[in-house]
Amino acid sequence: MSDIHGNLPALELVLNDNRSAELFISLGDVVNYGPWSDECVELLETLSFKVLLKGNHENNFLAGNYPGKNTLTKTFHDHCIKFFNNYKLINVYNYEYLIGDYLLKHTLNNEIVFSDTNITLTQNTIIGHSHKQYISNKGNYLLINPGSVGQNRQFINVVSYMLWDTVKNDFQIKNTVYDVEHVISKMKEKNYPEICIDYYISKNRL
Repeated sequence: MSDIHGNLPALELVLNDNRSAELFISLGDVVNYGPWSDECVELLETLSFKVLLKGNHENNFLAGNYPGKNTLTKTFHDHCIKFFNNYKLINVYNYEYLIGDYLLKHTLNNEIVFSDTNITLTQNTIIGHSHKQYISNKGNYLLINPGSVGQNRQFINVVSYMLWDTVKNDFQIKNTVYDVEHVISKMKEKNYPEICIDYYISKNRL
């Protein structure tokens, strides 16, 4: 799973629906956007078997600033970081991890990589960051993105992730609709700027 982005109800849904999983993998961006960055970080820590990777939003929180030019993302960052406390936990996240012949990391070359992005792989790779779900053949290797748990960019009320059978080397795409109104209500309760709330409302459709 990837790009949880402070969305506790979405993360809880994934964990509750997959209690028999032997390992949970977070590909980064647990924090920012949603109103539960601390709670999501803390919940992941309770998992017995896990791989937790850093994304650009963990890096931004640790650096204390958002280096980009996107006004919406900066507004989210500046608001969410005011409430965040678990810096020590996200600081020890890894940048990459290897399982079998699959490299796991948040993204490649600090780019937003889609299924049709022209990119050369040297091994099978699983990434997040783009919030787009796909399994793509890149020459002799697979490029896989489970999508976003907490902030689906097309329909924000859809939780996206994948199940990976490492024995059969099979990936099962999962998409679950949930009620995002709880997230929006919590954002209002925490006095999010109007531009942030309007973004979530505009994406709440299917």
